[in-house]
Amino acid sequence: MKNSSFGTKCLLLAVTLGILAYFGVQGLQYLSDPLTTTLAYNYQVEEGMDLSGYVVRQEQVLADESSGLLRLQRSEGERVSVGGTVALVYADQSSLDRQQEIDDLSSRIEQLQFAQEASLGSEVSLKLDAQIMRSLLDYRAELSAGRLDSAEEHETELRSLVLKRDYTYSDTEDLSGQIAELQGQLKELKAQAASSVRAIKAPVSGVYSAVVDGYEAVLTPELLADMTPSRLNAVQADGTLTSQTGKLILGDSWYYAVAMSADQAEILQNISGVMTLRFAKGVEQDQTVTLYAVGPEEQGRVVVTFRGEYNMAQVTLLRRQSAQLIWRTIDGLRVPNEALRAANTTVDQEGNRTTEESLGVYCVVGMKARFKPVEVLYSGDGFVLVRSTAASDQESLRLRPGDEIIISAKDLYDGKVVG
Repeated sequence: MKNSSFGTKCLLLAVTLGILAYFGVQGLQYLSDPLTTTLAYNYQVEEGMDLSGYVVRQEQVLADESSGLLRLQRSEGERVSVGGTVALVYADQSSLDRQQEIDDLSSRIEQLQFAQEASLGSEVSLKLDAQIMRSLLDYRAELSAGRLDSAEEHETELRSLVLKRDYTYSDTEDLSGQIAELQGQLKELKAQAASSVRAIKAPVSGVYSAVVDGYEAVLTPELLADMTPSRLNAVQADGTLTSQTGKLILGDSWYYAVAMSADQAEILQNISGVMTLRFAKGVEQDQTVTLYAVGPEEQGRVVVTFRGEYNMAQVTLLRRQSAQLIWRTIDGLRVPNEALRAANTTVDQEGNRTTEESLGVYCVVGMKARFKPVEVLYSGDGFVLVRSTAASDQESLRLRPGDEIIISAKDLYDGKVVG
């Protein structure tokens, strides 16, 4: 019995010593050859700078109306031709109410004519159902985004489509009589309204904006070439310049004027081609701009002006804005700085090691380390963006997203067993 107990203790002691020895060997191997890895993945870096300045446009303020009730006919950012109606001025509230009746009658006549001409086929009904669903989704999206002016337009369109769909269930035999009756009422209302409504026409063609902020005559494109930082910082809106009618933005170009250091301006002057301007708010889409002018230097600072020639309708409400200027976008594979190696050591069939000077990273392929040549595209804080430089006929040497990159290992060379 005692011999059996003594043998069990010896066995347990031997197992314990074996486990300790195993972990000891593993720990020594880790300390002597600390293999650490990470994965390569696609990454994008944008080179640019943060700015704060003014959006400048060639603008003409429309004459304000001191009497009557104003009703705008154009939406923000809508292009208006010469002589186009910008707004209507009604003599009194009864004239405005009469115009609402005219609009309602015109809409109802249009709906009845649609029902009369559509022959009420199933194809027409299905088309109306699709239009109603699409309009409903647009209306909900505008409400969610807080764009009440656009939501009102979608609401009017949705109401018209629903009424058209409702008429498809009605008998069309008496529609001609209804249309004739409504047209007579419409003609009478228009005759009554003719003397109480006056139209405001566009004196020139341009993009309409309902907002007059007082900078229209203070900041103009003609002043930008000789603008100094002190003058730009001292710009204030002209409080006497107001108009409920709005304004017209002339031409197709808009400008963004920013005060910055002369050193920053020199960097921009050495960049050729277009750049990207990303406004902090008010515009969802990035804007393409070019360097337009660099003003005179004043105490080491200058005013730099950028010009945009597209998307005028998107910048009509912008004035004092923060933005990010981006002049280069770099795409590549992100790897840690420590993973880059400047030499490729290989082992030939006879066991001799040869070294070729090249830049690359070691990856775990199977149970071995394999060297993959790369080119550095961008150096960041603790990382680099690279692309593979392996030839097209050496697919196994190309670095790809998801490859396991070796960050640290002792005595690393191509073909070393690391698994």
